[in-house]
Amino acid sequence: MAVKRIHPQNAQALFAGWEETMIFSCLEGRMGEIYADRETDPSGAAALLGDFGFFAGRPSEELLRAAVARRTVILVPQNREWLRTMDAVLGTQATRAERYAIRKEPDVFDRALLLRAVRSLPAGYAIHPIGEALYWRCLSQPWSRDLVAQYRDAADYARNGLGFAVLREGQLVAGASSYSSYSAGIEIEIDTRADSRRRGLAYACGAALILACLDRGLYPSWDAANLPSVALAEKLGYHRGDPYPVFLLEKALEGKRPWREGTS
Repeated sequence: MAVKRIHPQNAQALFAGWEETMIFSCLEGRMGEIYADRETDPSGAAALLGDFGFFAGRPSEELLRAAVARRTVILVPQNREWLRTMDAVLGTQATRAERYAIRKEPDVFDRALLLRAVRSLPAGYAIHPIGEALYWRCLSQPWSRDLVAQYRDAADYARNGLGFAVLREGQLVAGASSYSSYSAGIEIEIDTRADSRRRGLAYACGAALILACLDRGLYPSWDAANLPSVALAEKLGYHRGDPYPVFLLEKALEGKRPWREGTS
């Protein structure tokens, strides 16, 4: 069976009801790509965006291997059949793990709390919107690349992205940005340089990004790779959802983090 890149509209039914904003981005044709077992009326499909692959419908070994070939890092099964297929096909290539869904509740945010969070930024640090110069600085360092890397260039980020950087003495030390975008919101990415963690930078910068989303009528979606990420989300006003299984592709992890921080 030949795996094909297909028009997003042809896969809408397979992903129906899956509340994952990166899938929304793919289905809208804004970012990412949709692959399927056939061009029209597919029985199985994969939505691929950045490090993530979301697999829906009927399991297909060919679709899975196509994602592996593209070095997709985090593989997310829609159903038990896909889970079993990933277990059987990937074997020692991947490690099974859990991520944590965060509830999508548009009216849950407390603006006063978020403003206090922004103001809690320690002395000596400053929050700046990510413009063209900061876009290139984020892209130039491995720890901060994911803040902007899914956008084609600085102009694309300016049109469709949204984010803030934390600077200390002119040095980029943390950031909160859109990993991906769709018409009604963003998927949040938060990263802090290793030597600047546990100083409240992610908390303050994340709050600034959430407030900017609320001002623009965008939903700031959060999905957690680990329990510290869940704790940060809850501190900012989100509520925890259910854990869900993922597979982390070992070969694709070379030189990469296995998951993102913050929304991360």
